[in-house]
Amino acid sequence: MVPSPPEIHVLGAGPTGALTALALGHRGQRVVLFDPLTASELQARSRAYAITHSSRRLLTNLGLWHDLRDALVPFRDLDLRDVATNARVLFGLEDLTSANRHHDGIGWILDHRPLMKLLLARLMANGNVAMHLAEPSPNPSPDALIVAADGPRSPTREAWGIRHWGIRYRQGCLTAKVALRGLPHDRACELFRPEGPLAVLPLGQGTFQVVWSAPWQRCQQRSTLQRGAFLDQLAAVLPEGIEPDFLLDQPRAFPQQWLLARRFHHGRGLLIGEAGHRCHPVGGQGLNLCWRDVDGLLRAVERGGSAATIARRYGMSRWLDVLQVGVATDLLVRVFSNREPLLLPLRRLALLLLKQFSGLRQLSLQAMSDGPMQLWRTLPN
Repeated sequence: MVPSPPEIHVLGAGPTGALTALALGHRGQRVVLFDPLTASELQARSRAYAITHSSRRLLTNLGLWHDLRDALVPFRDLDLRDVATNARVLFGLEDLTSANRHHDGIGWILDHRPLMKLLLARLMANGNVAMHLAEPSPNPSPDALIVAADGPRSPTREAWGIRHWGIRYRQGCLTAKVALRGLPHDRACELFRPEGPLAVLPLGQGTFQVVWSAPWQRCQQRSTLQRGAFLDQLAAVLPEGIEPDFLLDQPRAFPQQWLLARRFHHGRGLLIGEAGHRCHPVGGQGLNLCWRDVDGLLRAVERGGSAATIARRYGMSRWLDVLQVGVATDLLVRVFSNREPLLLPLRRLALLLLKQFSGLRQLSLQAMSDGPMQLWRTLPN
C-alpha cells in the first residue's frame, strides 16, 4: 500500500473545512485544523443550508446523519415557478431515483448552528485532529498536505498564485428567517422572478428561510428596512396565498459571484470548497458541491501517495463536476431572471416538458440531488 502524508493541515474551520478535518481524522489521518475565529464565532452565523442526497450519503458514511436528524427539516415537495410565464412544476418524492426515494425527502434544510456545534464537538473528541482556533497554527512539516478551505477570498489561493475566473453578478442575495402562512411545512419553493430567483426553504414549525436574489443595491436597501416594511415588500413578491407573519432575524445582504480557480492544486496544496469555486445560490448547490469536494479528497487520500500526488489527483478529479454545476446555475439565472420576450416561449416550453414527462423531472432532480457526474452511474442505496 502506498503511504499517505504523515500530516494534513486544513486551513479554515467553516462547514467545509470542519467536515474535511473530521472526515480525514475519521479515516485515521493526522490532521491539524486552523481557523482565526473562535468556536463561538464559527457557530454564530444565522443561515440555513439545503442538503441534497449526495451530502446525505457523505454524512451517513461519517456517522453524522443520525445525530443531525432532529435539526434536519425534510422537504417532500419542490414547487418550481416562473413568474413571468405563470408556468409551474411540482416535484415530489416519486421523481427521485430509486436509490434516493426511500429517504423521506427530496432534500433537507439544516441550520448552521446545530451543524457547527456537532462538527466542533466531534472534532474535539477525535484524537487524530489537533484544533487551533483563534491561535497561531503550527508550521506544517515539509511533506504535509495543505488543504485550503479558507473561503472565496482565500488568502492561501492568492499566496499560491492561483488565478481565477470570476463574474460578479448584478444581483445580490438577501437571507432572512420568516414565519409564513399558507405554505405546507414540508414544501420548498423556487420562484424565478425578473429581478432574480427567490427560494423559500422550510425550517420547521411554520418558519422558513428566504433566499431573495435581486439587484445588489436593492438587497442592501431591503436589509435596512424596518420589520413591517420588509414584510410588506416580501408579501408583494410571494405567490398568492402565502403570507409572511413576522421576521425572526435581521435580514443580511451578500454580493453574488461565480468564481472558478484555474486549478485546484499547487504543489502539495489544494483548494477545497469556496476557496476553489463559488456559484449562484439558485438550486441550493453551493454547500453540496463543496461537500462533494470533501468526498473527492477522501478518495484521493485513500489511494495514497505523496502530498503532491494527492493534491494533483484531487484537482483533476473535481474539475468537471464543479464546472458543470457552475455553468448550469449561471445559465439558469441568465435565462430566467429577465423579461426578454424572445426567451419567454423557451422558458414556458421547458417547464411544460418538465411538467408532462416524469423522466425529465427525474433526470433534473438527480442532477440537483447527486451532481451531474452521477447521472449515468448507479447510485448506492
